[in-house]
Amino acid sequence: MRTYLVGGAVRDKLLGRAVIDHDHVVVGARPEDMLALGYKPVGKDFPVFLHPHTSEEYALARTERKTGRGYHGFAIHADPGVTLEQDLARRDLTINAIAEDEAGNLVDPYGGARDLEQRLLRHVSPAFVEDPVRLLRVARFAARFAPLGFRVADETMQLLGQMVRDGEVDHLVPERVWAETRKALSEAQPSAFLRVLRESGALAVLFPEIDALYGVPQRAEFHPEIDTGIHVEMVLDAAAKLAPGNDLVGFCALTHDLGKALTPKDELPRHVGHEHRGVKPLRALALRLKVPTEYAELAERVCSEHLNVHRAFELKPATVLKLLTALDAFRRPERLQIFLTACAADKRGRLGHEQDDYPQAAYLCHARDAAASITSTAFVAQGLQGPAVGKAIEKARTQAIADIKFGS
Repeated sequence: MRTYLVGGAVRDKLLGRAVIDHDHVVVGARPEDMLALGYKPVGKDFPVFLHPHTSEEYALARTERKTGRGYHGFAIHADPGVTLEQDLARRDLTINAIAEDEAGNLVDPYGGARDLEQRLLRHVSPAFVEDPVRLLRVARFAARFAPLGFRVADETMQLLGQMVRDGEVDHLVPERVWAETRKALSEAQPSAFLRVLRESGALAVLFPEIDALYGVPQRAEFHPEIDTGIHVEMVLDAAAKLAPGNDLVGFCALTHDLGKALTPKDELPRHVGHEHRGVKPLRALALRLKVPTEYAELAERVCSEHLNVHRAFELKPATVLKLLTALDAFRRPERLQIFLTACAADKRGRLGHEQDDYPQAAYLCHARDAAASITSTAFVAQGLQGPAVGKAIEKARTQAIADIKFGS
C-alpha cells in the first residue's frame, strides 16, 4: 500500500501558489484495508475515503472506461492492481497528472512539470475527449492561469473543437455547466474562459446569447474596443480586479449587455434601449442553466439599470429613490455594493478606460445612507397612520437625496 499526493496540490506547490486542498491516491489497497485503518468512506461512484485525523481525501487508484454519452457514461475500475501511472492517465491535463510520494519525489509520467514550465494546458491522453466536462475545466483553468502566461496547447484546442463537433458538449447537464462557469467567474482572468469556449465552438452551444455579442459594433467614442464581445471580456476582467473571487459580480458583468446582440442592424452602432432588450435573453440563459435566483435577479437589475447608474448625477432624486428601493438597498445594503461594483466594471471595461474613477457609486451609497436615515418613527409620532406613513417617508427620503451636496 503506497500513498501519493496528487493533482492540484502538487501543481500549485510547483507553481509556488498556496495549496488549499490535499488529495491523495492510494495504490495497492482495497476498501476493507482503508476501513481497517480507520478511514471513513464517502465516495458513491468510486472508493474515496477521509483520513481519520486530517479529513483529507484518499482515493483508491482507479481506471475509467467509456460506456456512454456525457460525463456519466463511465465504468470505474478500482483494485490493488491499478498502478499510479494508470490512475494519472485518466486525468484531464498533464499539470494535474503529477504525483508526489511520501519522500517528496515527483512521479510525472506525462510531462506535467515540463508543461508547467512552458505554461501549457495540455491533455494527458486521447481519452480526454470522452468527458465533456473537461472542456469546461480547461476553459476554467485558462481563466485561473492566464495571468501567469498559460495558454491551451494547440493539439488540446483541436480536441476541444472535436468534442463540440462530435456533440459531446450537448450532453452537459445545466447544473454542471453552471458550476464550472461560476468557478470560472471567480478566477483572476475570466475573459480567458470565454475565449477558450469561443475558439472551440462551445460558446455558441452553451452560451449562444453571449456568443452573439461578438462582431456587434459599438460607438467608438464610447467604446474604443468597438466589438461588444471584447467589451464583455474586458468588463469580466475589470470585475475580477474590483471584486476578486466574487462570482456574483462576475455573472452580472457577463450578462449586462446581452441586449446589444438584438439591436436592429439599421441602428448600429447605436444601441438605444439595449438595457431593456437584454432582460429577455438573460432570463432565458438563467432558466436554461438553472442559475440561482439571487444571481438571476441581481444580474437583471444590472442589465436594466446600468445606464441609469452611469448617469446617476443627472437623475431626479425621486428616480434615485426608486432605483434604491427596487434594489432592496435599504434592507440589504450589501446588494447595492455588488450592483455598483458590476456597473463600475462596465465603466472600466473599455479600451483606455481601465483606470477610470466611478464617483457614481459613492454618490448612490451616500444617497442610500441619507434616505435610510429617514424612518417611520417621527411620522407615527405625528399621528400619521397606514399609507400616509409610507407617503411621508417617500417624500422625506426624496428630499434627503435632493439635499445631498456630494463631494463636500
